[in-house]
Amino acid sequence: MARIAVTGGTGKLGRAVVADLTAHGYEVVVLDQHVPSGWTAGVTRIDMTDYGQVLGALTRVDDRYDGVDGVVHLAAIPAPGMAPNAATFANNVVSTYNVFEAARVAGIRNVVWASSETVLGLPLDTPPPYLPIDEEYRVRPESSYSLGKAVEEEMAHHFCRWDPTTKIIGLRFSNVMEPHDYLAFPSFEADPMLRKWNAWGYIDARDGAQAVRRALELDAAGYDVFVIANADTCMTTPSAELAATVFPDVPLTRPVRGTETLLSIDKARRVLGYEPEHSWRDVFTADL
Repeated sequence: MARIAVTGGTGKLGRAVVADLTAHGYEVVVLDQHVPSGWTAGVTRIDMTDYGQVLGALTRVDDRYDGVDGVVHLAAIPAPGMAPNAATFANNVVSTYNVFEAARVAGIRNVVWASSETVLGLPLDTPPPYLPIDEEYRVRPESSYSLGKAVEEEMAHHFCRWDPTTKIIGLRFSNVMEPHDYLAFPSFEADPMLRKWNAWGYIDARDGAQAVRRALELDAAGYDVFVIANADTCMTTPSAELAATVFPDVPLTRPVRGTETLLSIDKARRVLGYEPEHSWRDVFTADL
């Protein structure tokens, strides 16, 4: 049984990742600074900005565990505007550096971490170069949060350059949702501009967890990144119609069928074997 450390394991995506890995036979170690009310599983409390604590947590914690086989790094200030710009940048970038460096020192060569869809140019006030959006154009951070994620991606590239046997995969997650969040989705339909900021994308936390597991299990080395979104948009209006209305000067690189996502998951499907299993539509009747 592989032992995986999950930082930020009590968070929205983290809870789904912990549940999914556990269900698939992994031993999971949760590393987090805060423990929510009602949380019953064990948590090793850790300040991710303290390198010594991170290194200690990835090597041995008394009688709880002795080393880990892989790391899923999700702990972060999760979005722009939740803290002052410099605080967001410092917390997130330093925490990620500490994870990458501690993993290197500890000999852990399997790391998956949460990058972000924001590096793709969100909130898309400047239109993307084409649709569906994919991993092929240079990152375009538009906030301190996104700039931090771009720096983390550059760090990952160089950590893998230093040790070509290491695998570090960045998952550019779309807006993470749990089933109860879907109750708000019908309200988006009247005004496509409400969710234009991320091309109407989202990721069900359970599908995000699937992507994490598949990235951990990928037999590869080196650095790579993947856009991780659900297979559909948050709208009932066809995606090609949305694109033509809101981004009239942006070309489509291929036909887009129905409500297909405009955040391309083609690469994740091809390389990781990722295939979303959930949709917001599942919680509504077909004639909504």
